[in-house]
Amino acid sequence: MAQHTRKGAQFQALTANRLSDGIVVYLTADQRWSETLQEADVAEGKEAADALLARATPFVEQNVVVDPYLFEVSPEDGGIRAVSVRETIRQAGPTVRRDLGKQAELPGVHQ
Repeated sequence: MAQHTRKGAQFQALTANRLSDGIVVYLTADQRWSETLQEADVAEGKEAADALLARATPFVEQNVVVDPYLFEVSPEDGGIRAVSVRETIRQAGPTVRRDLGKQAELPGVHQ
């Protein structure tokens, strides 16, 4: 499984694409996949991150998700934020049409 995070990242979450529709999803603490980053389980430290990544294996084997990987997040104002631009874009949707994807639901984005 790929890893898109810098070595030594303190906080990480796990993302993948749901195989049925290609939507970006995040593994939660209660072992389900959410379309919302704020529901993602956050691992602190390398051992916890490795365990989080291992929890995705059965979902890959059952063809629920594809290409799960860890990415760095930052705790912020009672929530979490993706550190990289790549993950910020993945969670919002396509950048070529701001009236589509999750960013279309944000106020003032496609005016």
